[in-house]
Amino acid sequence: MTLTRRGWWILLVTALLIVGAWPPERGQSLLLKGVHRAVDPTGDLPFLPEQLDFGLSDDPQAVELRDELVRRYDVALASGPLTRARLSLKVIDDPFDRATERQALLVFGVVMVFVVLRPKGRGTRKGTEV
Repeated sequence: MTLTRRGWWILLVTALLIVGAWPPERGQSLLLKGVHRAVDPTGDLPFLPEQLDFGLSDDPQAVELRDELVRRYDVALASGPLTRARLSLKVIDDPFDRATERQALLVFGVVMVFVVLRPKGRGTRKGTEV
């Protein structure tokens, strides 16, 4: 069973995708870091701040600062669909917990190997049609 040039490329891209999407023990995967960097390379996109805690909600400066951050976020959100997509991709996180994501990536890799390395004569057995 020989591997075609196309098969090698499919396996290479699959391996690179698995390595890039593999979640580390702490932090984010290389793929997510790349997405975050691509949508906000300079770090200028605003973010939606968390709600203020009980103690800070009485502080007028903290409330004013949070309101200003929310206003900046709302202006960016209303500026168009591309900016909305960038804002949502900026805060995207891994879809599963680490163990489930690793298992899913391994299953994907194994399935791709079986698809690429499948025998070519699947419809015949010993020269006769099945």
